[in-house]
Amino acid sequence: MILSLIAAIGKNNELGKKNDLLWNLPVDMKHFRETTRGHTVIMGQKTFESLAQDENGKQIGRLLPNRRNIILTQDKNFEKEGAEIVYSIPETMELLSKTTKKDEEVFVIGGGMIYKLFIDIADKLYITHVNASFSDAEIFFPIIEKTKWEKTKSTLFQKDDQNKYDLEFCEYIKKVS
Repeated sequence: MILSLIAAIGKNNELGKKNDLLWNLPVDMKHFRETTRGHTVIMGQKTFESLAQDENGKQIGRLLPNRRNIILTQDKNFEKEGAEIVYSIPETMELLSKTTKKDEEVFVIGGGMIYKLFIDIADKLYITHVNASFSDAEIFFPIIEKTKWEKTKSTLFQKDDQNKYDLEFCEYIKKVS
């Protein structure tokens, strides 16, 4: 199994504020959908809940279509039909070891705490670097240490009418020590 983290981050590793993204970047959302479609995604309960809102703006969550959804939570009463619920990293890894093929890629999609829990055991990072800083951010991605990660791919995207910021789509692989 290949364990990958996928995220869009600002210049200072900013991810979000109040359980929401700091930007609306359709090109990055397309990149996310195309990269994760058909794969397993692992997310925290807060990230799951941020994926949809009811008519009153309350975050209610939704499963990502065309993906196997695993939700990591500390809430033993949390349930979501169609999702697999896990309560720890060891439980998550045990489930994946029993149900995932050797060459299958699994994506960790957030949030901040979930990225911190998984970055040291991840094999690959898919990072969209947003060329901007966000002083009001409350949630951050872990530091990508150059001694541990090697950038293997980079594609630049210039801002346009729909995407407010310049972006760099990067892939990193863990260095062998």
